[in-house]
Amino acid sequence: MLDNTDIHILKELSKNSRVTMKELGEKVHLTGPAASARVAKLEDSGIIEAYTIKVNEVKMGFYIHAFITIIIQNTNHRPYLSFVNTQKASIIQNYKISGDGCYLLECKFQSNETMNAFLESLNQYANYKLSIVINKDL
Repeated sequence: MLDNTDIHILKELSKNSRVTMKELGEKVHLTGPAASARVAKLEDSGIIEAYTIKVNEVKMGFYIHAFITIIIQNTNHRPYLSFVNTQKASIIQNYKISGDGCYLLECKFQSNETMNAFLESLNQYANYKLSIVINKDL
């Protein structure tokens, strides 16, 4: 069971997982050793699975962030999945979903031209609905 301090720790670590335990403790009103013990407990319980990096996609040249709902009319998804495996540069994640579609693609593109070329190729394998991310910070 997570308490408010655990939730606060998780929020702080999600902002900066390289924070020192002393700094983390100050932010969540604990001593450094107490914060460290809490983090170890969260790791041991499997709530914290890994520490990772956040990449600035714009600085890497990717200016368009999109979600594409994939709709496949037949039961053979293999051609679509093969296509996805060849598009690793553009695809961040391919989620299998239920509801209005079969998959949800999270993609990044360098330009409208690269996005349109991707969508033209995708159209051979599935119908889709495109959503462009305007702002991911709320």
